[in-house]
Amino acid sequence: MVFSPDNVKPVASAPEDGARMRRIPRHVAIVMDGNGRWAQERYLPRTAGHRAGVGAVRKVVEHCAKRGVEALTLFAFSSENWRRPEQEVSVLMELFLSTLERETEKLHQNGVRLRIIGDRAAFGEALRERMDAAESLTRSNTGLQLAIAANYGGRWDIVQAAQTLAEKVRRGELSPEQITADRLQQQLALADLPEPDLFIRTGGERRISNFLLWQLAYTELYFTPVLWPEFDEEALDLAFEDYAGRQRRFGFTGDQVAGRMP
Repeated sequence: MVFSPDNVKPVASAPEDGARMRRIPRHVAIVMDGNGRWAQERYLPRTAGHRAGVGAVRKVVEHCAKRGVEALTLFAFSSENWRRPEQEVSVLMELFLSTLERETEKLHQNGVRLRIIGDRAAFGEALRERMDAAESLTRSNTGLQLAIAANYGGRWDIVQAAQTLAEKVRRGELSPEQITADRLQQQLALADLPEPDLFIRTGGERRISNFLLWQLAYTELYFTPVLWPEFDEEALDLAFEDYAGRQRRFGFTGDQVAGRMP
């Protein structure tokens, strides 16, 4: 779900010393897992966990902006989540709509740009209109780039990109030989953002669950047993510390990255 605290500052204003020479990731992608189990451990309905999870979003959005993260992508609702109990899905949709209505203006005031990625066709008209309005209001903002993945799947993302290129070939605007990885990437959701540097999944599971499949090719993966409603600033800093200790090679050797070889 979307949340924006009142004191979020635009990233462009004063990131921490260049985000400590980029030891802080530019783009963080998070699977927010564990809401239901958090509720069940407290003998509450699963929907209570989803409501509690909104508070964790507040903390993460604020702390990412404070630490100099440029883009944050949150997996709110996957294309597979429609299989969940009807009542739970209904509450999720209501929570998504009410949070957008309540928080969009705060996002805008704090320079945050909001976008929603995924297939919107399955959502109700009121929710689609609220999504459009939130994106329109915040489109020119240059602070934290906040993306919410809703009815999103990595396979869907690649398929819709391929369909776009296929249509260009059908119209004679492109030949099959001109379809490259770069051209396909340009048709994906979030094509204008840097690919995620750090992927975080809460709740103890160790899989990416059809999230940003193309974009995560070289992303550092971090898994934590902390359930999403309990994921706070300290837990996020632990993920950043782990990321800072890794050497990102992108196919080079460690010596090449360290500048020890020509």
